[in-house]
Amino acid sequence: MEFKPLIIGNHTAAVPIIQGGMGVGISLSGLASAVSRQGAIGVISAIEIGMDEPDYRQNKRKANIQGLRNEIRRTRALADGGVFGVNIMAAINNYEEMVRTAVEEEVDIIIVGAGLPLNLPGFVRGTNTAVVPIVSSAKAFQLIGRKWARDFGYSPDAVIVEGPLAGGHLGFSRSQLERLDENRLENIVIDVLTEAQRFEDSSGRPIPVIAAGGIWDKEDIKRFINLGCQGVQMGTRFVATFECDASDEFKEAYLDADEDDVLIITSPVGMPGRVIRGSFIDSLGEGEKIKCRYNCLKTCNPAEAPYCIADALINAKTGNMDKGFAFCGANVGRVDRIVSVKELIRELTQ
Repeated sequence: MEFKPLIIGNHTAAVPIIQGGMGVGISLSGLASAVSRQGAIGVISAIEIGMDEPDYRQNKRKANIQGLRNEIRRTRALADGGVFGVNIMAAINNYEEMVRTAVEEEVDIIIVGAGLPLNLPGFVRGTNTAVVPIVSSAKAFQLIGRKWARDFGYSPDAVIVEGPLAGGHLGFSRSQLERLDENRLENIVIDVLTEAQRFEDSSGRPIPVIAAGGIWDKEDIKRFINLGCQGVQMGTRFVATFECDASDEFKEAYLDADEDDVLIITSPVGMPGRVIRGSFIDSLGEGEKIKCRYNCLKTCNPAEAPYCIADALINAKTGNMDKGFAFCGANVGRVDRIVSVKELIRELTQ
């Protein structure tokens, strides 16, 4: 089976694979540009992207804005004309500032999850930036599509459908995660494809549907394309690459993990999250309540949080795994080696 290019808005990627945006600092310009050079779509994660800026502790918002500008410019310089995007969580407190910055920097695609981006088209009208929501149900996609059509006369340039086997924060309740047979990605994708067709018929614009969560190999990609998807999004496989921006220790956690090491935790932001078990996860509940230094997420309540998730993820990104943890997809136990992005793309497509 020969894969067709993935077209999102005015942007065409030869390879119908989106590299998932992974924070904090796991997918930055190094990984995103390497993916783009191979014809797929690389994605920068914007969450706490200013962590390496000199004034990050003193003025976090300013640092994150500058960090986003820097990473977009680095990616563009290295991407050799390839398509790339930015993943911006709707749940961050400076969401609108970050979206405006990405648009000012003329990024190809803005991908938004962790909330409903109901006003997103208002930021990109008249630009070349495509906008793509991440949803975990047809109902959420229907809500976004109707709101965009009514208020902006705009339909999504694509939609990413993320299932319960994805890594990081999940758009499912714990009870839904315990009923995986009822909430299989295939079932959700079929429902979203039906909704997407309705919006296509009314708007006259194509809406590519992208499957995400638990996709591992070429056979998985084929399966979802045969269902009607135009592409897939993958995260875990791209962590296990030389070009991934995470520390060697972070990647080593992926190599060492087996199926029994994968846990669902309740994040301080109030959502379930899939992680690799480690000493930090085992020690949770033993410390005192934290003092919030970042004010990064709307849903985080420092008075109740047992730890600062921003600190934990920054520690993990930089290799201090004793004071942090790694988000992962359900298939992380299948990772057995680190490869180049070029080799991975070749494996997935040839």
